[in-house]
Amino acid sequence: MFRPLRVAAALVALATTGGVQAASLLDYVGQCVPFARAASGIQIYGDAWTWWEQADGRYPRGHVPRVGAVIVFAKTSRLPMGHVAVVSRVVEKRVVMLTHANWSRQNGERGHAEQDVTLYDVSPANDWSDVKVWYRDNDGLGGGIYPVKGFVYATGRSAAELTGRHPDDVAALIDAYVPDAGMR
Repeated sequence: MFRPLRVAAALVALATTGGVQAASLLDYVGQCVPFARAASGIQIYGDAWTWWEQADGRYPRGHVPRVGAVIVFAKTSRLPMGHVAVVSRVVEKRVVMLTHANWSRQNGERGHAEQDVTLYDVSPANDWSDVKVWYRDNDGLGGGIYPVKGFVYATGRSAAELTGRHPDDVAALIDAYVPDAGMR
């Protein structure tokens, strides 16, 4: 079970392993892997793209998003270490929200945590194998399509700060389904 004490311990670990001292999960600045571990309670280490194989036999895996699950992005030329993020909200069948770190730039630098950002399934088979992710620099979905290995399901509760008090489901749907929404 994921308890507040465990979150506090994870935040201390983040701060001592290269992350910036964080009063809350959302204050974290660093890599996506330690953030996803702290936010989900899934205790996997190593590059993000290795999480899918490492989870085999240790954690349930699948291709359906659930709150608290870690989505594992494949290793690509654009993501040489892959990426992991935690599902914070399921909006509808092809749209979810993520909470993650080290994706968009904030104040010119990467590494910051972002809460409740849009993830859109663009795979032809509706199986979450290809996605688009909201990107702050575009103020909307980025132009890239990223291959995904699947979801690793947490066996306990995820961090309380995983989703905001008032996530904007409508904005997430607009990001996903309205062409060029947010593009300038």
